[in-house]
Amino acid sequence: MLKRVFVAPDPGRARLRFAARAVLGIGAAVVVCALAGHSLAGAVTGGLAALLALFTVTDPTVRGQAVTTVLLPAVGLPVLAAAAELHDHPVARDLTFLAVVGAGVYARRWGPRGHSLGVFAFMTFFVAQFLHAAPAQLPELYAAVLLSVVTAAAVRFGVWCYERRLPAAVAPAPPAGTGLARVTTRQAVQATAGAGFALVLGQLVSGQRWYWAVGATWWIFVNTASRGETLVRGFRRVLGTVIGICLGFLVAVPVHGAPLPTAVLVAVAVFGIFYTAAVSYTWMMLWVTLLAELLYGLLGVLSPGLLALRLAETGVGALGATLAVALVLPVTTHATTDAWIQRALRCVHACTAEAAARLAGSATADPAPRVAELEQLLGRVRLSVAPLVHPLNPMPARKARARRVLALLDDCAREIRGLVAVAADPEASHDARLAAACWRVEAAVEALTAGRAEPVRGPAEAPAEPALAHLHGLERALADLAEPLRTPSVSRSVGAWVE
Repeated sequence: MLKRVFVAPDPGRARLRFAARAVLGIGAAVVVCALAGHSLAGAVTGGLAALLALFTVTDPTVRGQAVTTVLLPAVGLPVLAAAAELHDHPVARDLTFLAVVGAGVYARRWGPRGHSLGVFAFMTFFVAQFLHAAPAQLPELYAAVLLSVVTAAAVRFGVWCYERRLPAAVAPAPPAGTGLARVTTRQAVQATAGAGFALVLGQLVSGQRWYWAVGATWWIFVNTASRGETLVRGFRRVLGTVIGICLGFLVAVPVHGAPLPTAVLVAVAVFGIFYTAAVSYTWMMLWVTLLAELLYGLLGVLSPGLLALRLAETGVGALGATLAVALVLPVTTHATTDAWIQRALRCVHACTAEAAARLAGSATADPAPRVAELEQLLGRVRLSVAPLVHPLNPMPARKARARRVLALLDDCAREIRGLVAVAADPEASHDARLAAACWRVEAAVEALTAGRAEPVRGPAEAPAEPALAHLHGLERALADLAEPLRTPSVSRSVGAWVE
């Protein structure tokens, strides 16, 4: 776990800039709230609003990110009002909270923007419970949210908009479907059911901090698409919380709200959240837990008993998520992995066709966007296969097969990148053997995605010509993929190897 965080590649220092900008933006938002005369509750609300504006907005383009950021208060302020107004009406409050959970997950069907707005709506309601917000505080909290989002946007899009120098990211569309066949719809039902369980049991554990259990269930469902992914994420959340609580006993409890050391440690925790989010959910949860402990220290309520209660409520939330994905409209790892692998293989074919057309002299062929899409799809495959390669997976044969598939897909991506680099060379010339090699790649992909029984054959020669060498390397990887993607007599589906 340590190696994964500190040795993980950071091309262009993207994670470092992401984390450093977050500290700058959130710090500026808190300072602005303080200068505006807001109370501690207002400053905390503003800081969390800025954190969400910088963390959850992930549209592919800078313009899209700006539009989503503008929309955040339009979603968050009505939810904040509802949470404050219903604070003294537990039944209505709880039902409204569950409705926000369901709507927030369902909104993912509209891509990154829907996901960002759903998270912001949920966290706004959550923050109101965290601060026990009352209707009389609403004007101050509204102002804090607006000031903080504006400040975070000024830092993100004005002071330090490093994304303008980067190519637009590619966000793969979520799997299609209608009604309960759509994954986001099924997950909305699951998340609502799991949150309902967590809410009821969490209130039995603590009438004051029950919302921790609902929050744990919610965040376990974020960025997951199958039963296996959700279970692994739940385990990592509990593990990160345990480590964070242990760190809290060493750091947060002794500090106990002293302003200057708390401010320094909050900045470190924020940096840790943003820097580790992309590589380790466990580490991110460690820093989130430490941040929560420091905030409770500022509010004057931090104690060892509170930390033990947080662990108990996190366990309740994880249990709620586990029961929901196991019993309520389950989305299997098999189905999800099958869909993402097939999309990745079709993208391999599309990349090859575009590169071959470019080598043949086409002025309109451009494989670069396809390569970016392939990288995103392979990221989704890795996330989907994570339950199979997890250290606690008790089935070594399936674990080895999953790792073999991931390695071969990475080989495909490497050969594709090499082929595209050759095609980008204006001096590269067309070779008549390219058409035959491309046809064999197309046939191999069709055989794999259709689950046909005929063998996928690799090339018999290894030419020195660069484009052909990459194409033949791609053929070999596809030929090697045929065995682990098929089971002898269980299923003809690409994803049968995961079940």
